[in-house]
Amino acid sequence: MPPITATRAPNSATSSRRSGNTGLWLVMLAQLMLVLDATVVNVALPHIATDLHFSRSDLSWVLNGYAVAFGGLLLLGGRIGDVVGRRRTFLIGVAAFTLFSLLGGVATSPALLVVARALQGLGAAFAAPSVLALITTNAPDEGSRNRALALFSAIASMGGAIGLILGGVLTDTVNWRWTLFINVPIGLLVLVAVPRLVGETPRRPGRFDVVGAVTATGGAVAIVWALIQAPDYGWLGPRTVGGFGIGAALIGLLAFTERRVPHPLLRPQLLRSPSRVGALAAMAATYGGMLAMFFLMVQYLEDQLHFTPLVTGLAFLPMPLSIFAMSRVIPRLVERIGAVPLVIVGAALRVVAFLPLTQISSTTNFAVVAAALVTTGISAGMTFMPLTTLALRDVEPEHAGAASGLFQTMQQLGGAVGLAIVASTFAAFAAPGDFTVGGRAGFWAATILSALALAAVVGIGTRRQRTA
Repeated sequence: MPPITATRAPNSATSSRRSGNTGLWLVMLAQLMLVLDATVVNVALPHIATDLHFSRSDLSWVLNGYAVAFGGLLLLGGRIGDVVGRRRTFLIGVAAFTLFSLLGGVATSPALLVVARALQGLGAAFAAPSVLALITTNAPDEGSRNRALALFSAIASMGGAIGLILGGVLTDTVNWRWTLFINVPIGLLVLVAVPRLVGETPRRPGRFDVVGAVTATGGAVAIVWALIQAPDYGWLGPRTVGGFGIGAALIGLLAFTERRVPHPLLRPQLLRSPSRVGALAAMAATYGGMLAMFFLMVQYLEDQLHFTPLVTGLAFLPMPLSIFAMSRVIPRLVERIGAVPLVIVGAALRVVAFLPLTQISSTTNFAVVAAALVTTGISAGMTFMPLTTLALRDVEPEHAGAASGLFQTMQQLGGAVGLAIVASTFAAFAAPGDFTVGGRAGFWAATILSALALAAVVGIGTRRQRTA
């Protein structure tokens, strides 16, 4: 009779792998929760404005309060994860996100909701960098790493569309407050299960760059505020110019201090790779264009076509389905033909998808909109995972948290700035009672953002050909 240990060892190993996979799936679930929260309240904005008496100009802060805090503090969250431990930082962030989701759900005034959304962004900024760092440092080989990054990228790219669908379902079947309450049970599940299923990472020595955190977040807030307020106060008005000036000064101070502090929030070495810089710029413009398209499309479907929130959310369903389908094949294509060609084709498809929307009118057939959504989903599926690969390539394990924080910072701030630009363009050309006049101008702005993303990735390919 063989020894008992000989028969138990494989079962033990299998059980360990299953526990590890379950833990990573829960971490990915938390990541989905963080990403979709950027858009889950989008469909509910008209109901929020009515219930809490938001002004038209202030309503966008329900979206941008979250995005700016999320993007502005991601670098600090990545650094804290490196020093304190990524699992610990992740759990702290999820706990804060869950608590302030509850606070936002019971908000009784515009100020309280915007503050709760900003504090949600704070929690997301602590949790999100640790997700990507755990993936990149624990994958056993390049193939496994690409598959994990494909899943992460699918979540990142589908999250916005899923948020719109979920927001429509919750707003129509219950009320808008459940777009925030839904995070509470998910957060509690993650907080209970992840410590048992996911191991802690080693701590790294270092200090926290408080000046970097303040200047990065303050600069982002000032620039986004100036963009949002520009239609009301004029592009050359003192408030607008002052906001841009303060933002530029803070970003300049960030660049100055990061070269001199011993433990910088933004490591200058990460920006020495032209391919990484191009990938970061492409991600910022890509996500900005996509969030702007969501913002405009929701208003077109509800205001122009008079869709209910539920039907509006379901109208976006082709997008996450096409993204998911692409995520199944993209890792193999990256291994065969490389990341750069896929990103170029995907960015070009996004421009093609947006161009028909610049001619939208009250008589536009919904098939045109559906085709644009499907094409946008395919393009997102082709670009997000390869861009992630390009941004994190050749990063040392000890700097994985900072690199992933930088990547997601560009994604979130790109979304906030892109949304602010397009919302301002839409407001500047808006005609009372007719979405299409301002909508066409807004879609042109989103198309230009997508063209800038295409230019950035073409630049990556051109530099690589010259190097070869």
